[in-house]
Amino acid sequence: MDLTVAITGATSGIGRAIAEAFVDEGAFVAVSGRDGDAVDRTVAALNERAADGAGTAWGARVDVRDEFDLERFFERVAREGGPIDAVFANAAVFHGAPGERPVDETSYADYDDTMRTNARGVFATITEAVPHLAEDARVIVPSGGIAHESRPGMGAYAVSKAAAEAVARGFAADLSVAVGVVDPGLVATDLTGKERARDPESVAPLFVWAATDVPAEEVNGERLGLREWKSATR
Repeated sequence: MDLTVAITGATSGIGRAIAEAFVDEGAFVAVSGRDGDAVDRTVAALNERAADGAGTAWGARVDVRDEFDLERFFERVAREGGPIDAVFANAAVFHGAPGERPVDETSYADYDDTMRTNARGVFATITEAVPHLAEDARVIVPSGGIAHESRPGMGAYAVSKAAAEAVARGFAADLSVAVGVVDPGLVATDLTGKERARDPESVAPLFVWAATDVPAEEVNGERLGLREWKSATR
């Protein structure tokens, strides 16, 4: 798979699993995260994983709240790997414990930071990636049921994921490349909790499928999930 893939929030959870899946497929994978040491460890592990002739990993510290970090990141990705074929706007935060942060008890500071990271961060990620995208690139925004279903204690995180999906739909309407949302269901990550949830590795193929195999018109402005993936690949 001769692709260049860029992932924000790639040092753990779904982002890390997506990076591993694309490295296994032979792609050049650019990873980023807010913790520079974690990025370095992730790149080393990915390149060790790829030592048998699979893909290659490269990484940089990026805070998606800072558009200049993202600008530098995508410029470097394009220099290292060429036009970018797939972007995953995965970086997100949850202040507090999932299910224990009611929206009416959310501080202004936590609300603002959550929206700046999870919603504005998606906007900035796509905006700064656009000049470096391949002609048939895909941009994928990971999301979840919380974006459109009321659940107690999810606070600003739920609001931000709904906003992130709206950002994706806006870009889908205005860009020539496909921009879509992928909902993998409940996945065991630090943001969602870890009980009764799927392992990130089990849903990584869903994201690879959405970025490579689905017709562009079925991705653009749409919301794909486990049902569509299983139906198409069974």
